[in-house]
Amino acid sequence: MSELNKLTIAQARDRMRAGELTSVEITEACIGMVDGADALNAFSTKTFDIARGQAKAADARIANGDAPDMCGIPLGIKDLFCTKGVPSQAASKILSGFKPEYESTITQGLWDQGAVMLGKLNMDEFAMGSSNETSAYGPVASPWRRVGSNVNLTPGGSSGGSAAAVSGDLCLGATGTDTGGSIRQPAAFTGIVGVKPTYGRCSRWGIIAFASSLDQAGPLTKTVRDSAIMLRAMCGHDPKDSTSADLAVPDFEAALSGDIRGKKIGIPKEYRMDGMPEEIEKLWADGAEMMRDAGAEIVDISLPHTKYALPAYYVIAPAEASSNLARYDGVRYGHRAKLQKGDGITEMYERTRAEGFGHEVQRRVMIGAYVLSAGFYDAYYRRAQRVRTLIKQDFETVFAAGIDAILTPATPSAAFGLGEMADVDPVQMYLNDVFTVTVNLAGLPGISVPTGLDKDGLPLGLQLIGRPWEEADMLNSAYALERAAGFVSKPAKWW
Repeated sequence: MSELNKLTIAQARDRMRAGELTSVEITEACIGMVDGADALNAFSTKTFDIARGQAKAADARIANGDAPDMCGIPLGIKDLFCTKGVPSQAASKILSGFKPEYESTITQGLWDQGAVMLGKLNMDEFAMGSSNETSAYGPVASPWRRVGSNVNLTPGGSSGGSAAAVSGDLCLGATGTDTGGSIRQPAAFTGIVGVKPTYGRCSRWGIIAFASSLDQAGPLTKTVRDSAIMLRAMCGHDPKDSTSADLAVPDFEAALSGDIRGKKIGIPKEYRMDGMPEEIEKLWADGAEMMRDAGAEIVDISLPHTKYALPAYYVIAPAEASSNLARYDGVRYGHRAKLQKGDGITEMYERTRAEGFGHEVQRRVMIGAYVLSAGFYDAYYRRAQRVRTLIKQDFETVFAAGIDAILTPATPSAAFGLGEMADVDPVQMYLNDVFTVTVNLAGLPGISVPTGLDKDGLPLGLQLIGRPWEEADMLNSAYALERAAGFVSKPAKWW
């Protein structure tokens, strides 16, 4: 039974429906793994009692023939999703002890389908980070290590706990959020699949906000098929979220034929960066060849405003963050600093935020306040929004010309060691998002698929960018890439 945690969502679903396994058995196997994996620091809160109750209820539903696809599947939930009665603090000291009296729309939908919650997953504070080192809970360690090394590596961020938990087989799937690459980059770093759907496909209600026009929830899973199953359960119109699209949700799994004959796959020349490692270049070229062998037409394309994406993103995202995080003031939410005699409301705000927010969050809030301030709004924020429009138009032009999906690297390198980027310019860390931020700025769907290993035995991923609202087609292209790549590597257990 100890191997049950290694099942995919599809395998577990099919075997539970066939009566070969129960959700209780799979859940207990995962609980045993989570309990023995504290060295990874992937889980910030364990909810085993809830999980056991949900698993029993799921088994009863399956026995009665009332079994949606996610029924009985043990999941981890990123700490950004509000879960009723369970600590939800976005890995920040400022929300320490916060237990919501409500459930996010996405998690409620998963529980309605019969999914099982093993616990809350560690992440970068308020989703601000690319390495999971900004968390108030401490960093997450990747289950992967370089060959012959015992140095702990980053699982990526901000959904680092989600990626580590799925990659290390602690759970069968996990929720994540993606503002500039926070699902796709950790998925690439840990050898799993991560999907960022079209902006508006998944409800944002009950997810603690970072940058409201960029944030989008999605699944992290072991395979493309699992992502298709879980994504369908997470999607749908939500009247409580004004940005949620009132569109029918297709059966993503049914779209997985693997047939991409006649599809046009674009290769953008602007993603070929100076100093890009040869391994990433080769991976990208090999991926294009795999798609060609599967019957797709490979087309060179241009996305001319790509070079402005990163600076535009790091103006827009902090601007929205500074507005969203203004609510954490010691009055309305979370931690309140102890005041000294004579302190007034200004000192309370200052002390509360200084104590509650970590350095990276403080940095981004200050940048955001600066670019929105009088005298700088036009020079920075308005200009960044214009660039955003141009980036979106680049994609629209390419898709109008008949391109079905765009193939790019997911990350500029494999995972780096924890602490290795501590003393470098923060911009160096931000460069991890160079291939992913355009997708968020344009509101498009994107997926990271593991396709190879580097010289140190670490996973590398490729990214497919799809047309808006055509996640089914994108997932099918990813399925073809996954089958062609044949990536089956797993991390050697050291924790």
